[in-house]
Amino acid sequence: MPRKSARLAALTVAAACSAASAVVLTSPAHADTVRIHDIQGDTRTSPLAGQQVTDVTGIVTGIRTYGSSRGFWIQDPAPDADPATSEGVFVFTGSTTPKGVAVGDAVTVSGTVSEYVPGGTSSGNQSLTEITRPVFTVVSSGNPLPAATTLDARSVPAAYTPEPNGSVNALPLRPAEYALDLYESLEGMNVRVSDTRVVGATDPYTELWVTVKPYEHRNRRGGTVYGSYDAQNTGRLQIQSLGRASDFPDANVGDTLTGTTSGPLDYNQYGGYTLVANELGTLESAGLERETTRGQRATELAVATYNVENLDPSDDTFAAHAAAIVNNLKSPDIVSLEEIQDNNGATDDGTVAADLTMARLIDAIEAAGGPRYDWRSVDPADKQDGGEPGGNIRQAFLFNPARVSFTDRAGGDATTATGVTKIRGKAALTLSPGRVDPASEAFDNSRKPLAGEFTFRGRTVIVIANHFASKGGDQGLTSQYQPPARSSETQRHLQAKAVHDFTAKILKTQKNADVVALGDINDFEFSETTEILEGEGVLWSAIKSLPRSERYSYVYQGNSQALDQILISPSVRRGAFAYDSVHINAEFHDQISDHDPQVLRFRP
Repeated sequence: MPRKSARLAALTVAAACSAASAVVLTSPAHADTVRIHDIQGDTRTSPLAGQQVTDVTGIVTGIRTYGSSRGFWIQDPAPDADPATSEGVFVFTGSTTPKGVAVGDAVTVSGTVSEYVPGGTSSGNQSLTEITRPVFTVVSSGNPLPAATTLDARSVPAAYTPEPNGSVNALPLRPAEYALDLYESLEGMNVRVSDTRVVGATDPYTELWVTVKPYEHRNRRGGTVYGSYDAQNTGRLQIQSLGRASDFPDANVGDTLTGTTSGPLDYNQYGGYTLVANELGTLESAGLERETTRGQRATELAVATYNVENLDPSDDTFAAHAAAIVNNLKSPDIVSLEEIQDNNGATDDGTVAADLTMARLIDAIEAAGGPRYDWRSVDPADKQDGGEPGGNIRQAFLFNPARVSFTDRAGGDATTATGVTKIRGKAALTLSPGRVDPASEAFDNSRKPLAGEFTFRGRTVIVIANHFASKGGDQGLTSQYQPPARSSETQRHLQAKAVHDFTAKILKTQKNADVVALGDINDFEFSETTEILEGEGVLWSAIKSLPRSERYSYVYQGNSQALDQILISPSVRRGAFAYDSVHINAEFHDQISDHDPQVLRFRP
């Protein structure tokens, strides 16, 4: 799934400048009276990049003493009249903690102006202007800090960024017109937010997301919904702290950082513009609770999808997942599980079986008061389906045999494709469980769809469990390239076509077949991936039956968005059905998965 690969701590975002990540001009030059706004200029890159500067003056507004991006920020207390030129800059000291400098010191700094690109130039990220290889002198101490610039609903423009269909780096900044231009014009400066609502819960890297626009695409639980590519949500801002990690609040979506949060405005590869707080507001809880769906009625079939995030027998989350399935999802009849790992998890020794993983989960569900589920899956070939190295993630079906039966047709394995046939006038799978088109390039180094044939109250239901390719490699919303490239879509489009075409074969065989294609689609309900899956009425994403403000299963960089979907064939859509995105994980700092499960109830 997107962004699941291991990432470095967010505070090591500007590791030592290298030829691969710094924009440096080759011709040195000198300027005797350079001010910070001269260094920053009125575009995203410094006009003095690569040049030596001498005795640049400023007041120290913050010091970073940890990680591999240590250093301090300085700000000129006497700004120029141009709102496009920042008055702050980061002085980079590498992995060495700066000595002999304190917040409030007036300093002069000499060094080299560099443009550092967090994540490297291939990431497409914007660059951060820095003074590197610094020599500094403290002139005086105890000076008042330059007044922090307020970021709020009035000051942040509604438009997100210019879109030149290329790099924005050379464009003059227009901070009154575009949110990203405003943030760039304040890069390195002391900024403040007040009484801001949390829209991205505290994560393991001691960071959270707030919005300075309380009414921008707000949902009823306090999040900010990402509903289209043109609705990036300009008020989102990442918050980190220069203080002790142990003092950072454990915040959930909907909570409020009351009072003032202030500090330098940084830029990193894990979210772009970031307020690195010297002063952190007080957390006020909104009391957000995990949701519970209603139970299915006797005549309703309940089908769910749940990404359990690299579950293997060594994990300590089985009881929590079981409680979620039993209590929050009300024991669905069929559960498509994504990211089930093999029996020894990340140990890379050729193991592909996952029977121990499934047995532990089934036992935990029964211990939590749920039914005794049965399960079906197809083991992948070793190291062929992506995910955590050695883990061999795959999809698996849980089903309650007291409510639904599974039709077994032998022969399914990692490389053999299931097909569609007709039995007694009805569509049926040639292999059940079986994999859909496993040899297709669409599924290279990615999870293959798992198809299974079920019977509920005498009616056949074909379920296709999916885990499409991740969004890894896509340019971020704050990329220098606008609009950002979504290169990972190429594989998902091929995967979507394969699943669409397989479903179309089922419907050609039996026009009124009940088909459910579900899982971690790793793309939005408004995306081209979903459009390809749906085709001309072959499938329909049932999350679109919810109000727009409730269409989400995942929170990324403060945007609540739909990555997990359940798509249904026309016969299911024509009948009575109910859809629920059950918010139990994505909005919480103590999540057991980063995805919220989805549940569909219908009468076959």
